[in-house]
Amino acid sequence: MCVAGSFRFIKQYPATFCNWFTMSAKPRANSLQNVRLPRGALHLAIGMFDGVHLGHQAVIEAALHSARSCGGTVAVLTFQPHPSRLFRPMQPTLLIMPPEQKANFLREFGVDLVIAQPFTRAFARLRAEHFLAYLKKHLPTLTAVYVGENFRFGHQRKGDVELLVRTGREAILNVVSVARLRHNGRPISSTRIRELLADGAMAEVNRLLGYAYYCEGRVQPGLRHGRALGFPTLNVAWEPEALPAFGVYAVRLRTASGRWRRGVANYGVRPTLEHRQPARPLLETHLLGTGSAPGPRATVRIEWLEFIRPEKKFPSVEALKKQIARDCVTAEKHFKKAVSRSR
Repeated sequence: MCVAGSFRFIKQYPATFCNWFTMSAKPRANSLQNVRLPRGALHLAIGMFDGVHLGHQAVIEAALHSARSCGGTVAVLTFQPHPSRLFRPMQPTLLIMPPEQKANFLREFGVDLVIAQPFTRAFARLRAEHFLAYLKKHLPTLTAVYVGENFRFGHQRKGDVELLVRTGREAILNVVSVARLRHNGRPISSTRIRELLADGAMAEVNRLLGYAYYCEGRVQPGLRHGRALGFPTLNVAWEPEALPAFGVYAVRLRTASGRWRRGVANYGVRPTLEHRQPARPLLETHLLGTGSAPGPRATVRIEWLEFIRPEKKFPSVEALKKQIARDCVTAEKHFKKAVSRSR
């Protein structure tokens, strides 16, 4: 999704010119040490970009806009693992989006090259004053860098946009700073989205992301509890870091063929059916309407659209069945409203 008018938030510092370049195909995951660069001017967006929310998209769109206007190519430099794994190993930041999914999302967004730099102790010791020179050494065609206005970098996070601008001039590089986007008076951030996700505020999560939160995984065999209840489900292998609230959601499921199906998903530990709490939460999706379901080991994408209710333990299986039927009706109402809004 594009952010209309996002360029009014951009402050650009001129330094050099663009070269013409014929666009290459899909991005590849690389590190700075082994990256293979296409010919031409490189426009580099830098950040963790966890979730690739609207604020991140504004930074990346600035790079896309500049590169397309002068025939350049666009790369994203991100880091793996999250720096908190190094500095706070007992309390790391839990990711909204796994690295492979993020790389795929960036490709769909229009990025040509994804650079996943290992965040090691040696890299963390890189002095902020030397950061751009380090990038230029490994990315000789680098023309411009694009960051959010709150971007921090270098040893002990001493680098900021002001330092980036100063060292950019010395390295003959453009530096583009993009102002933070706000929603309801507060900055859009990955931290805010994680909090909303944990609260089950899916509609708000999707507004801040600029797209429907989604997960991907393979269909795997289950215990067939749903079928016994009269609501067969697809069990999808999925183990996120930042957990959504346990509960029931209206969802859309896309098969490998590209077909979308409406559904109701339960994410949690199934307290009514499990005498012992399972080792990990499960994602189970009941498809609404008619049509064949994806088979075992099929890869699917599930978009989480609306939180229906929190997970709870029911006094009986019969009570659970009645509630699932009500959940299906609630989900159908959501989809009808969505259709009427789109007309």
